[in-house]
Amino acid sequence: MKPSITLLISLFTLLAFGQPSNPDPGVERDYKVTGKVLEKGSNQPLEYASVAFLDSNGEVVAGGITDMNGMYSFKVPEGTYTIQFDFISFKQIKLTNQVIDKNMEMPPVYMEMNTESLDEVVVRAETTEVQIRLDKKIYNIGKDLTTSGATVSDALNNVPSVTVDVEGAISLRGNENVRILINGRPSALAGFGSTDALQQLPAEAIERVEVITSPSARYDAEGTAGILNIVLRKEKTRGLNGSIIANAGYPWTAGINGNVNLRTDNFNIFSTTGFRYRESPGNAFFENRYFSLERDNPLVREDRDYDRVGRNFNSNLGMEYFLTESSSITASGFIRIGNDDDLTTNITNEFDRNNALAITTIREELETEDDNNYQLALNYRNQFDNDGQELTIDFQYEISDETESADILEFVSFPTATDLPTEIVSTVEDQTEYLAQVDYVLPIGENAQFEAGYRGNFEETNTDFSVFDENQTTGNFVRNDSLSNIFNFRQDVNALYTQYGNKYGKFSFLLGLRMESTVLKGDVSAENINSTTNDFDLDFDKDYLGLFPTVNLIYEIGDRENITLGYNRRINRPRSWFLNPFPSRSSEANVFQGNPGLDPAYASAFDLGYLKRWDKITLTSSVYYQYETDSFERIQEDTGELTPNGIPIIRTLPINLSTNERIGFEAGILYNPAKWLRFNGSFNFFRFSTEGEFNGIDYGAENTSWFSRASVKVSLPAKIDWQTNAFYRGPRNNAQTEFEGILSFNLAFSKELFNDNATVGFNVRDLFNSRKRISVTETETFISDSEFQWRERSFNLSLTYRFNQKKQRERGRENGGGFEDEGFEG
Repeated sequence: MKPSITLLISLFTLLAFGQPSNPDPGVERDYKVTGKVLEKGSNQPLEYASVAFLDSNGEVVAGGITDMNGMYSFKVPEGTYTIQFDFISFKQIKLTNQVIDKNMEMPPVYMEMNTESLDEVVVRAETTEVQIRLDKKIYNIGKDLTTSGATVSDALNNVPSVTVDVEGAISLRGNENVRILINGRPSALAGFGSTDALQQLPAEAIERVEVITSPSARYDAEGTAGILNIVLRKEKTRGLNGSIIANAGYPWTAGINGNVNLRTDNFNIFSTTGFRYRESPGNAFFENRYFSLERDNPLVREDRDYDRVGRNFNSNLGMEYFLTESSSITASGFIRIGNDDDLTTNITNEFDRNNALAITTIREELETEDDNNYQLALNYRNQFDNDGQELTIDFQYEISDETESADILEFVSFPTATDLPTEIVSTVEDQTEYLAQVDYVLPIGENAQFEAGYRGNFEETNTDFSVFDENQTTGNFVRNDSLSNIFNFRQDVNALYTQYGNKYGKFSFLLGLRMESTVLKGDVSAENINSTTNDFDLDFDKDYLGLFPTVNLIYEIGDRENITLGYNRRINRPRSWFLNPFPSRSSEANVFQGNPGLDPAYASAFDLGYLKRWDKITLTSSVYYQYETDSFERIQEDTGELTPNGIPIIRTLPINLSTNERIGFEAGILYNPAKWLRFNGSFNFFRFSTEGEFNGIDYGAENTSWFSRASVKVSLPAKIDWQTNAFYRGPRNNAQTEFEGILSFNLAFSKELFNDNATVGFNVRDLFNSRKRISVTETETFISDSEFQWRERSFNLSLTYRFNQKKQRERGRENGGGFEDEGFEG
């Protein structure tokens, strides 16, 4: 940091000595004009709004764009001007006959959304609302009818560029290596653990989702595909206001969620609290055919039924206190308590070489899970002046504990009824995370800005995995030391970054460099090492130091057209469950095993974007390319071991492949042909190729795939709205597995009541019950066909009541503070 400070001092010195000490009064003078551009109704700062000073001939004499806080500061020659303010999707504002004869601060300018012309980059609060920024796309999904009664995971599946598979795995542009932030921060909810929690949080808790495909240096370098930032709700209007949402549905689900906000001149108290009960039936089918001539029963079929019950309580409570007009401190706490009961019934039929049924076994796994998450966060923000100089300091502490206990009962039903030993599997996982960040922003001159910061993220995870087998003679349970183990994992990441941006006419750029130091440590305590783990180093201590440059460029072809170009280097660090060498079982014959030898993957990505707006249509498009080294790939292989019933054990293992090359194209269209009809669609096509081998087997593959989604909103008489969403993901494959395409539809209706203070809604998700993953895996020793449906078609009825709140919920903030504008973006 010392060289940066020295550079800044030198710069200030040069600027100070460069100012004339006694200007000639006969010479025309330039004056400094500052001001702020805000969104009308919410006071949210408008970043990248253009400000132009026009002379009497309509020529631009001075001007530029606003910074991240909506601030502008320009040198303007003495004279009388028309000041023109423009921002995408907002009505133009002109201030005429403005006399500039001294250094002056202009009153704030409040720009209003152009709701009559949705040719702009926003579909306003109807389906998913879209806003374009220099380095990200923002989707406000609060008014999407199909997300009522849904989860965060369901809602993400409506966001362009994002796909959520049937198991909840999230991908960005078809790539699962995506970094997920909550309120701009990593979190045990999603950032460094399983995304299961996103299938428990209600979608009503979301304010917006930011899709960041070309992150600047300010953001964490984690996630080779990019970043998804999920911002939770917090109301900003003055006084006491909020909303209550209740819903019920089938398969049986019920929930209630409240958003309450109390705002005064000095403080803002906000809370989102809810309870949810949800049943999630699902099913799966597997058929494995083994090529070994030694097997008596080469064909094995498994039929699974999932009966899952989830109960979740979540609450987000915070207070923002305005210390002065330019500084504030925000404290918030988040708690999530979950209790789940899951019953999985697995019926296995083995057939001999004549396709005659040889044996039938039934395996029932009853799993209970208690999952608790607690988070405390502090934010301090200080705007030193009206030029945009700002300091933010953030601290976050988070703990989570998860306890799973599974009783596994198994018996043979054919040809002779026989009880098999009962098994009890217990998993206790504790996570602790500390995060600290400091960011400093310094405007330089009229259009330039310098930024620097530090971030430290320290995470520790302890997993105690125990397996107990029943002794059929005594009925006692004995610990299985060949499977039981304790895995301790620690990840420390320290980062420094700096970036500089400027604007010259129609051309703007943002250049940045981030340095990250990563330490990964892990150790395993186990009584016995079995054959599936003895080929791994059970203890590891690795450290990595990397530089991650970023470049973001934009050229404004015209008021309604621009081109962007982005480059960034990213890292994908292996998570704890990818490193734990002891297998965890979804069934006796199918296991997942971590690989402690995994190294981080590194990727370089380019993104070329184009935006064009017509009267009723807005088109966004981009071509992207990514080259990744040591990329992760999950492979399946025969372990050579058998279950007690003689079935070969197949393991899924993550490995480092040599390279993964990906090129793609995506386009989005917003079309508003009439006031009663709105259309929002997107299309993404990509091709990828991988190279690499493991244990002498070549896992190289090439594939092309695509996915598309569309949303149509129709406003009917009597304040009734009808919305239909459709999604299709094309076929795809890797080195071992081919996946069929998936097509699904969501349907929703809503009706306004009580002078628009209430809304009743009804929706159907997966209308045709078609959201199933169907695949074929083929290796040298077996071929496997599978079909998997995580959740069956569902129906939901909801009622929303708003008090002291407009139907179109105000966004943004006043005076600083708050999740979305804390300057804490990764």
